[in-house]
Amino acid sequence: MYCDYLVQILTARVYDVAQESPLEPAFNLSRRLKNQVWLKREDMQSVFSFKLRGAYNKMAQLPPEQLAQGVIAASAGNHAQGVALAAQQLGTQAIIVMPVTTPQVKVDAVRARGAEVVLYGDTFDDAYTYARQLEVEKGFIFIHPFDDPAVIAGQGTIGMEILRQYQKPIHAIFVAIGGGGLISGIAAYVKRLRPDIQIIGVEPVDSDAMYQSLQAGRRVRLSQVGLFADGVAVREVGEETFRLCQQYVDEILLVSTDDICAAIKDVFEDTRSILEPAGALAIAGMKAYVNRTGIQGQTLVAVACGANMNFDRLRFVAERAEIGEQREAIFAVTIPEQRGSFLKFCTCIGQRNLTEFNYRIADDREAHIFVGLQVKDRTDAQQMALTFEQAGFKTLDLTDDELAKLHLRHMVGGRSPLAEEELLYRFEFPERPGALMKFLASMSPNWNISLFHYRNNGADYGRVVIGIQVPTSEMPEWQSFLDTLGYRYWDESQNPAYKLFLA
Repeated sequence: MYCDYLVQILTARVYDVAQESPLEPAFNLSRRLKNQVWLKREDMQSVFSFKLRGAYNKMAQLPPEQLAQGVIAASAGNHAQGVALAAQQLGTQAIIVMPVTTPQVKVDAVRARGAEVVLYGDTFDDAYTYARQLEVEKGFIFIHPFDDPAVIAGQGTIGMEILRQYQKPIHAIFVAIGGGGLISGIAAYVKRLRPDIQIIGVEPVDSDAMYQSLQAGRRVRLSQVGLFADGVAVREVGEETFRLCQQYVDEILLVSTDDICAAIKDVFEDTRSILEPAGALAIAGMKAYVNRTGIQGQTLVAVACGANMNFDRLRFVAERAEIGEQREAIFAVTIPEQRGSFLKFCTCIGQRNLTEFNYRIADDREAHIFVGLQVKDRTDAQQMALTFEQAGFKTLDLTDDELAKLHLRHMVGGRSPLAEEELLYRFEFPERPGALMKFLASMSPNWNISLFHYRNNGADYGRVVIGIQVPTSEMPEWQSFLDTLGYRYWDESQNPAYKLFLA
């Protein structure tokens, strides 16, 4: 069915609950990126996210008899708060199904609005399936988080505001993508009036459903999604949002967890506000775009779309932001175990600031040092590695090695002559009660754990690295265990950092 989004956006009912959020200059980012950077501050809405726009617009248009039945929604948090607020404003009952991995700050905020919260599943898709089941059982009206023209139009009012607030030339608008409702609404409006403005979507590398779908020319369903940016952890984009993105979106950029953490820090330094990971996606993508294209002197707008951040997660963000900003590099450096070597190593470092230093004697011939250094950029890091090599020290750059950054930095010096036939695997699982025990209880008692490291980073998912001694004859059983466990995993047995420090 044809929908004139220009009309729908111009007549959308959002301002009963939403404010026209500020479009603010980001002076520090502008100076660093050599472009004029503007932030559309949707994190300043009453629910700290843009999602109340679409939810309210949809619900305000429901016939009174449908609204009186009550509404139900599935959400990782921000849409849930929008629906809860709209239900409170319109005087109807709301049930919200949220993944069990949802940050507590979002769960509490939804309950505070008077909605009933049902926690179910590990991802948005799990919650969505259960919500559709409850919709039938209870006779409630389902409010889709993104694949609904009224929801899309509500989010599109952000594009309308941007063009009203900044009437000079704009090179590009950067928008986070989960299911695609936000970028679809903004693009549908902006491209009708200012087709010269590029609309650029941003997704995490491990939740890239829209990117893969546009590449394939059809909607692609991901088998798994990353959980760090929970607000965009969607396995399959909507039918209508996919159609609109095909028509209007110029490009989609993919960014890493480290990039997102760096963007959170960037926005904090400019605004003293802390965005959630999904909320900082657009800023991370904008930085990647400038780095790739080298553009200067242009006007760039990034939508800061959410700020529902768990405080405990900040530990992880702070730890990874320096790497994401390319201001920290991590190296494994091997030096001879002889007089003068350590002094020579320190001379190579010079006046640089150390961010981390781990050392333990390995044998009587050589020592392995795990070191973190502040650098200006990746070129500076490469020059540092070259300096070590020219001094005669074997050097391994671990800056992009996930195992080293998450685990090995805390475990240097853990060799054991008893760890024969050791396999090393890295696992990621939803951080909820019983998840770790499920992992341990499902393993065969014949397999000996030779190494184990787990660290709670305040995120929505836990990480474990495990050394396991599995007899060769039982490798089929081990593979079967991996296949049925249901957790993401990586075989790190050939990882060079593992071989250097632990094997």
